[in-house]
Amino acid sequence: MKMADPAKKTSSQEIPDKLYFRIGEVSRLAGIKPYVLRYWESEFAALGPKKSGTGHRLFRRKDVELVLEIKRLLYDKRFTIEGARKYLENRGKAETVEAAKPAARRPQGELFPSALPPEWDALRQELRSILDLLD
Repeated sequence: MKMADPAKKTSSQEIPDKLYFRIGEVSRLAGIKPYVLRYWESEFAALGPKKSGTGHRLFRRKDVELVLEIKRLLYDKRFTIEGARKYLENRGKAETVEAAKPAARRPQGELFPSALPPEWDALRQELRSILDLLD
């Protein structure tokens, strides 16, 4: 009987629907030791769990997803810590740039719906001719 690869198990594993996770829970979900998580906190600025009043680390869902992503980069993709850090920083910048791009231009039919009053036909034709000049 063939044993399942533990790294593959964690990447497809469902994260429970909870607000906060303690370090032990995150450790079990990711399949890594708690001291590794504490070390990653010092290496990855984006990984910053809150601390409870008693000093326990409380990871949010996005923190758990980030831990799984870091694990994938380091263990599966064989990135160095520095390489994984740069990759995650650049990925965040790329997502920000992508979100800032203007929306794709809609077809003219959507710009000028037919539900406009008939007296606006002349205006519609003039706007279409301006739009054609801009293309």
